[in-house]
Amino acid sequence: MTEEAIHTSNFITQIIDEDLAAKKCDTVVTRFPPEPNGYLHIGHAKSICLNFGIARDYNGLCNLRFDDTNPAKEEVEYVESIENDVRWLGFSWNGEPRYSSNYFDQLYGYALELIRKGLAYVDELSPDEIREYRGTLTAPGRNSPYRDRTVEENLALFEKMKNGEFEEGKACLRAKIDMASSFICMRDPVIYRIKFASHHQTGDKWCIYPMYDFTHCISDAIEGITHSICTLEFQDNRRLYDWVLDHISIEHHPHQYEFSRLNLEYAITSKRKLNLLVKEQIVDGWDDPRMTTISGLRRRGYTPASIREFCRRIGVTKQDNTVEFSALESCIREDLNEHAQRRMAVLNPLKLVIDNYPEGQVEQLDAQNHPLKPELGSRKVPFTRELYIEADDFRKEGNKKFKRLSLEKEVRLRYGYIIKAESCEEDENGNVTCVHCTYIPESLGQDVEGHKPKGVIHWVSATEGKTAEIRLYERLFKVPNPGSADDFLSTINENSLRIIENAWIEPALQEAAVSEAFQFERTGYFCADSKYTTPEKKVFNLTVALKEDSQKAAA
Repeated sequence: MTEEAIHTSNFITQIIDEDLAAKKCDTVVTRFPPEPNGYLHIGHAKSICLNFGIARDYNGLCNLRFDDTNPAKEEVEYVESIENDVRWLGFSWNGEPRYSSNYFDQLYGYALELIRKGLAYVDELSPDEIREYRGTLTAPGRNSPYRDRTVEENLALFEKMKNGEFEEGKACLRAKIDMASSFICMRDPVIYRIKFASHHQTGDKWCIYPMYDFTHCISDAIEGITHSICTLEFQDNRRLYDWVLDHISIEHHPHQYEFSRLNLEYAITSKRKLNLLVKEQIVDGWDDPRMTTISGLRRRGYTPASIREFCRRIGVTKQDNTVEFSALESCIREDLNEHAQRRMAVLNPLKLVIDNYPEGQVEQLDAQNHPLKPELGSRKVPFTRELYIEADDFRKEGNKKFKRLSLEKEVRLRYGYIIKAESCEEDENGNVTCVHCTYIPESLGQDVEGHKPKGVIHWVSATEGKTAEIRLYERLFKVPNPGSADDFLSTINENSLRIIENAWIEPALQEAAVSEAFQFERTGYFCADSKYTTPEKKVFNLTVALKEDSQKAAA
């Protein structure tokens, strides 16, 4: 982990500074508590950077705790993916990963304590009836007809729930608070429900499982969390968080603080909706490079440093806002511009023949690995009589603004010679299929009097180069806020992936390691795909395009 600043000062760090100064705590302890019911997305990255970053900056501790209270939707695959994502982002947690299920026995004991205090009761209303009785934002709720059962009745019924003597949905345990509260979450919330599902950690020991609002605060207290940080949608639930801890015999009482969640344009940050994209096979799994899951961004070629920097730049506030996707792209572009080595690849190949270059000759030209980092050295690029250039880099007739190759005009081949287009071949539809050129032998790496090339273009040897598959990605959604649509699937961009089967790459790219990033000169930043690349065939994903002004400058 580098010593980069994870975040600047914000209202949470100000609270922590005040708490430390007032001796409310000696060590800062935070936690990251994901549900293992899907892969993490970019919104979770913000929370990871905040919680782990605070622990790091204050020499404190951060726990990784899985909120595993709903076994019907949880899988070990998700547990492992979450651990991998947190590590990949550059963080390590305090001790072993924790699970809410570690505390099921204690949680059950605290539920019994509430029953004995007359603060919880077994309700036999159906889920639909509970919703009806709860009331609305403008109308108070009504008491359940089962609300006034005796402590003895409730203890016996809760025991029957634990023993599996009720069907799912036929009984639940509710906290007895206030059905007239202006906060709906305080209108006798359900704290235990029945689920006949095997748990990935506890097996079949339990058929009753605690609800999140009951579990979370107690887990925080058990672990000695000092600052329980969550997103704004849990702001009202803070009242229930405090109520539970105030009414059970537990020593530690953490405090909850809320910040605004990350809303990103052209992206979905709902695990339910992301899961639907996977289930409907609209995407190629949770790690599809079009997904804004952390694993998808990783496969796309995003780096941990770029995501941490993005989270630092957007900051931590209580103000809801939507971040432009270009802000995320800017972070990875800056990172790769600094660190990615340069290579040449031709995505839309057009044959170019240098008629006055010796047939069969292979010349090894020196090419810089990074123009601003001479310490990264150089590589050899084979130059031959037949090359491929980008089809867009040639026009039979070019205007003054066209700084590439056209008939009777000259350009320089990157790292190579000045060439002049003499003629071209066309098919029956008038499409150019081959360009014939001549080269200036003395122009390698130097200017030649009387020759003023209009621009520089990249190329790959047609005989020494290799073919590769290139995957070009656009945004997965056509609208900035797909989550607000009645049917978010209707906003899918059908052209979000274009596959080029036979692009041409310079030989050095054949040695690219999985996930290794490069700048394809004048095109964009790409990485070797971790899923489909094989020793026989390289597959590269477009991470991010070059800036438009960079493309113009390179041309």
